[in-house]
Amino acid sequence: MTTSNTCPITGASAEDPLPFPFDPPTAIAPPEEWTQLREQCPVAYVRTPQEDALLLTRYEDVKTLLSDPRFPRSPQDEETAKAGSSPGSGSSINMIGAEHMRWRRLLSKSFTAKRMQAMRPHIRQLTDELIDDMIADGNSADLRTALGFPLPVYVICDLLGVPAEDRDKFAHWSDHFLNLTRYEQSDVEQAMSELDDYLSAHVQLKREQPGDDLLSELTSIADEDDGRLSQQELVDTGKGLLIAGHETTANMIGKMAAMLLSRRERWEELLADPSLVPAAVEESLRFDANLGFAMHRWVSEEIQISDTTIKPNSMVLSAIPAANRDERAFENADEMDFSRGPNPHLTFGAGPHSCLGQSLARVELATVLSALLERLPTLDLAVGEDELERRQGLLVGGLEEVPVRW
Repeated sequence: MTTSNTCPITGASAEDPLPFPFDPPTAIAPPEEWTQLREQCPVAYVRTPQEDALLLTRYEDVKTLLSDPRFPRSPQDEETAKAGSSPGSGSSINMIGAEHMRWRRLLSKSFTAKRMQAMRPHIRQLTDELIDDMIADGNSADLRTALGFPLPVYVICDLLGVPAEDRDKFAHWSDHFLNLTRYEQSDVEQAMSELDDYLSAHVQLKREQPGDDLLSELTSIADEDDGRLSQQELVDTGKGLLIAGHETTANMIGKMAAMLLSRRERWEELLADPSLVPAAVEESLRFDANLGFAMHRWVSEEIQISDTTIKPNSMVLSAIPAANRDERAFENADEMDFSRGPNPHLTFGAGPHSCLGQSLARVELATVLSALLERLPTLDLAVGEDELERRQGLLVGGLEEVPVRW
């Protein structure tokens, strides 16, 4: 896998790798290993529940892995590819090179930051309705189930033109698609099959009876050079938007609130100056130590990273939240600072595979945070930080509950 031998700080080696993921002190705090590895072992041997790999923890190394074409999402040789394949790995979600760039060019004609900003009033309306329900039920709630979980799926269903009565189905499919340990493989495959069938029929309906939703627009958009999106590309686009637009944002809403409320001075700073909300969203994204499993890539050719030679067809993991706390890239990286700027965190990835849904995520997070500050200024965590529990096995990271009171 590499010419390096043993990590000087941990003693980990190819024969005796570190267990990964690491155990953090609390559900929203970073594990101690990140600092150790960044300083003395930036390319470390680790053993995940699925396989052995190399782990990168420094900002520049992780950014390279995410953006360099020599780190494809799939291995190059057939034997390794078969062993490393996963549900959905053959779909256009995992396209690379020219094929992927064509897909992004077509999609970007409609999925613009301006369009996402135009959704803000509707997102605020949905947010206020959910907060109304919270207030009607008393002076406490689980913020994840009351607001964080339902809001993004409502938004993504509206984007796709999905009827309100089908929102629960999308929530069910999304949970199965992104949870690595909660469900049996057969259950995950069944959920993915159901989602594929639903979206195939839904795309065909939008072709025949278009509305004013994003998916209807995508069925008709075409380009002189790139043609138009195929049926399978539209289905996979709907699938990708569900993943980017539901579970990731749903869990980030709860984590953002927990990070801000766990240190009361952070919340008070935003109450005193609501104009800091966009910066607080960016800093929460950077500061998030609970991003779930690391992003994986394969090495297509021998490459040198941080004085370590990595051989072709090696599995390499990027610890994005560790990179986001690298002092080489961020001054006082372990402090949440709403005046930080620029803030080039890697939470949405980097390069040609950076998250296409990041504009929508930012709008949702900023809208939710502004609404909570305005509607519930006395909001507070109902438990201590050490009582918060991580959601286990979730690819995108999250908290089981975010108990709050006001």
